[in-house]
Amino acid sequence: MQLTNKTILITGASDGMGKATALECAKAGATVIIHGKTQPKLELLYDKIVDAGYPEPVIYPLDFEKMTPEDCDTLNDVIHKEFGKLDGLFNNAGWLGASTPAQLYDTKLWHRVMQINLNATFMLTKACIPLLNKANASSILFNIDNKNTAYWGAYGVSKAGLRSFMEILSDELESSTINVSGLIPGAVKTSFRTRAFPAEDTSGLTSPDEVAKAAAYLLSDDGKTINGESTHGKIFDLKEVISAL
Repeated sequence: MQLTNKTILITGASDGMGKATALECAKAGATVIIHGKTQPKLELLYDKIVDAGYPEPVIYPLDFEKMTPEDCDTLNDVIHKEFGKLDGLFNNAGWLGASTPAQLYDTKLWHRVMQINLNATFMLTKACIPLLNKANASSILFNIDNKNTAYWGAYGVSKAGLRSFMEILSDELESSTINVSGLIPGAVKTSFRTRAFPAEDTSGLTSPDEVAKAAAYLLSDDGKTINGESTHGKIFDLKEVISAL
């Protein structure tokens, strides 16, 4: 798997799966645009990538909760001026919200989760499609969660919406050169999850590095097919992708 001369935007790259995927893509030769809302964490990741001798990344801090379509257009302009195209987009950023019964869920908090997980991802993807069309063969990868868990209503609904968006987008881009797919990482050992489930036994959880290998593969030219079948419009469990590597 090679990502040489490719430019890949990774959202939620400050930590966890996004951070690991940025490192994996850079290791494979990509210039990664690392997004997050925490500048110091992005700077630490930048240093780690540069110190490893990988292509110099680009830091782009942006708060999804406050993001507007105009912010996305600005990002589009920056990428276009710097690179002229975009080869891959990993829609990874997300937020759990709160564990609360639906009848008690705070409405403002509900809207925040929808903004971060669904609305912001839509706006960013929409803005990036023209750049992705400029590449010979580009990819959009969605971090998907297929479980609807009681008390995590806002998160579950936002992720269900994201899955529908991914499926609709894949149909709409069927005749384009943009490959659209989804990855279900499952339970991953991240600080994100630890905060949500502090008493959980983490010994059986998947590592972010394993997710990163699968994500980088699906963002590569090799990842356009798995076992001879197109990956466009499909959603994969992590094990399916790992077994194909």
